[in-house]
Amino acid sequence: MIEVPAALAASQEKYNGAAGRAFIAALPRRAEEFVERWGLRVTGPSMHGVASLVLPVEVSTGGTAGIAAAVKFQLLDEESEGEPVALRAWGGNGAVRLLAYDDPTGTMLLERADEKRHLSTLTDAREAVRILADVLARLVALPAPAGLRGLGDIAAEMLARTPEAAAGLADPAEAALLRDCAAAVREVAGEPGDRLLHWDLHSDNILASTREPWLAIDPKPLAGDPGFDLLPALTSPWDPGPLPDPAETRWRFDLLTERLGLDRTRARAWTLGRVLQNGLWDVEDGAAALDPAQVSIARNMLARAG
Repeated sequence: MIEVPAALAASQEKYNGAAGRAFIAALPRRAEEFVERWGLRVTGPSMHGVASLVLPVEVSTGGTAGIAAAVKFQLLDEESEGEPVALRAWGGNGAVRLLAYDDPTGTMLLERADEKRHLSTLTDAREAVRILADVLARLVALPAPAGLRGLGDIAAEMLARTPEAAAGLADPAEAALLRDCAAAVREVAGEPGDRLLHWDLHSDNILASTREPWLAIDPKPLAGDPGFDLLPALTSPWDPGPLPDPAETRWRFDLLTERLGLDRTRARAWTLGRVLQNGLWDVEDGAAALDPAQVSIARNMLARAG
């Protein structure tokens, strides 16, 4: 029924090893099983990201017959296991709706948005940031459901890993920057927050929709401070292109904190925490330098007094 993309198989091999190979091997049969179980008709070729495969479908039976949907197949891990919990909590308010879910496999039937119209396709970058801010404000308005991972635990882990990661950077100035980010996180780590965070709300994870103008997809849910969700809006859509303009970074940060009603000092600290997290991941993957765009944003944040 489906052809598993080679790029998805390669990424599963790289990041998940034997578990990834088993997931890929099971995909064709699993797709057939859920198309039959949920009464679906496949309407186009499969799509994929780094970790999941999405099959466009139409519901052919029951009370929702005729609606466009998408089946998402993914390997369950600590990031993906909270996705149905968050989607149920949002209930379609700012995000796509969850129509059905299979707990043992993590397979989801989702409301389908327009995968050809990402927010990143807008030519007006500032308008895109305004839209992202409005979507994010709706998502983080809810308290996180019980059982989701908490930002407090993640912050503690980041702080513990910082000394070794900083030692692995080639540039002493970047090592100092990583430690400065950790110092900022240390100041707020005792109050990690309790809002329902998307954690990956960049402009390619917001799609146009017929039900609403724009809806979020693909959350990596987390309970925490909304300031931890700002960095994707500060970095997107800079890539590809020059480094972020400091004035533009300040404009975006001001817009986001105002729209979400955030304390600016705390939001700045958690934004630096997100730079810290990405830097730790990069070093663990073998990098000897931090991402230049995020270095620019971190220095911008550290230079602001208010």
